[in-house]
Amino acid sequence: FADVPNGLAAISKVPAMGWAQVVAYAGFCELSAGSDDWKTGTPGDYGFKVLTSSDPAEKTKKLSAELANGRLAMMAIIGMFFQDGLTGSAWGDWALYTDSPLRAFENELGVQDPVGFWDPLGFTSDGDVTAFKRRRTVELKHGRISMLATMGYITPE
Repeated sequence: FADVPNGLAAISKVPAMGWAQVVAYAGFCELSAGSDDWKTGTPGDYGFKVLTSSDPAEKTKKLSAELANGRLAMMAIIGMFFQDGLTGSAWGDWALYTDSPLRAFENELGVQDPVGFWDPLGFTSDGDVTAFKRRRTVELKHGRISMLATMGYITPE
């Protein structure tokens, strides 16, 4: 396995018969485990009560937690795929991604660990220093008025 790379690059090393086995096994799991469980309203319930529960309220609580954790895991794996595609590593070595437009402002006021320069909507992706400074000024003003509003909201309580 020394020639198999990490991350998404490993997909290119799987032979065609390997993909056929993956698809066949996934099909077996989907079809053999009872594909009609959605009709009964008990998806994923195979009668194993050690991890779930016989109590309906407890079971509902555990299934809700499983759904929430599953949703979080789905978002996490997509984020890891995206990061792996950009940097070649799913574990956050952003030093390898030197083409990022975010690097233009990473030494500016307000850049803090662990996030670094945070611009989730890409407002500064064009690298315009004048627009950045204007937005930073507006951000400071909005932050100050929000802090005052928070104090004003808490004071009467």
